[in-house]
Amino acid sequence: MSNTMNFSAGPGALPIEVLLEASKAVEALPETGISVLCMSHRSDWFRDVIDEAENNLRKLLDIPDNYHVIFMQGGSSLQFSMLPMNFLRGTNRHAEYIVSGYWSAKAFREGQFEGEAKVVWDGEETGYTRLPSLNDLDLSPDATYLHYVSNETVEGLEFTWIPGLNDVPLVCDMSSNLLASPVAIDKYAFIYAHAQKNLGPSGVAVCILKDEFVKRANSTLASMLDYRMHIQAKSIFNTPPVFSIYVLMLVTRWLRDKIGGLAAMGAINRRKADLIYGALDTDAGFYRVHGQRPFRSTMNIVFRLPNPSLEKLFLEESQREGFHGLEGHRSIGGLRVSLYNAVSLDAAKALSTWIVEFLRQHG
Repeated sequence: MSNTMNFSAGPGALPIEVLLEASKAVEALPETGISVLCMSHRSDWFRDVIDEAENNLRKLLDIPDNYHVIFMQGGSSLQFSMLPMNFLRGTNRHAEYIVSGYWSAKAFREGQFEGEAKVVWDGEETGYTRLPSLNDLDLSPDATYLHYVSNETVEGLEFTWIPGLNDVPLVCDMSSNLLASPVAIDKYAFIYAHAQKNLGPSGVAVCILKDEFVKRANSTLASMLDYRMHIQAKSIFNTPPVFSIYVLMLVTRWLRDKIGGLAAMGAINRRKADLIYGALDTDAGFYRVHGQRPFRSTMNIVFRLPNPSLEKLFLEESQREGFHGLEGHRSIGGLRVSLYNAVSLDAAKALSTWIVEFLRQHG
């Protein structure tokens, strides 16, 4: 399988430079002579890895000093549960959720186990083809937090604005677009993202928490489910995923040194998305993009063809041409092009050209 033509929705592509360095480290790290897979999480070497990964994230995202950065396991799915456990359970307040697609709906369902969770907007009636405006949201100033997903990977929808009220802590699942462009961190109380899109391989999630928000956490939780325990332990409360965090550190170096930061990465990602959407829009009757135009994602481009047999043919021929990972999510089917950071502009150009050629042959 060609790593340069990997358009998988996750685990997604990794930069070639990162893959090469990580492959060498699997055999032996130059600093230690020991495989990264065998390094102790209590070693000075790994403490340096975690510290650099955090520092690189702080610089790339311009994270203020009053925010904590921790590395956790369980992906975003664990955060769906830990969030309400820590900040909703045992309160006499409610939490609010914007349900804009598959993943935000899952987050809301988990919130209901821990207390009163309310949906302030639901896009199900439109088939999750659009996102709300501020006027669409039924927000309360008394909510304990407002949760939303910044980019819905299944439906291909991405927020271009930040929802919420000033006095309500804002929580965001940025799993599929964190590090894809700059983020106004100070607008949020809590941001979380699993790594297997833009940050690294699966196995680790990044949590960015405002100190003021952390202080509101439930004090009666099991230690493993208490954010404060992980903050105090500096991400080594239990044995962490050493390899995943190491590769994440390499990815942040790549973004810093090779790409030149998140503004540059965001410009590249916009160009890639424009190429693919431009090819699909050549014939909107043949290529039917799922999301309405104002809400289209730069990370995940979801579309259908006129019938299932053509979609099957598209996948078969695309693989023969060397393009991989174009299957749609099992919940809605169809096709999906994921353009995470490590997908090169050249790869997007090649795929856009082939999309037009497939239309010429079969449209």
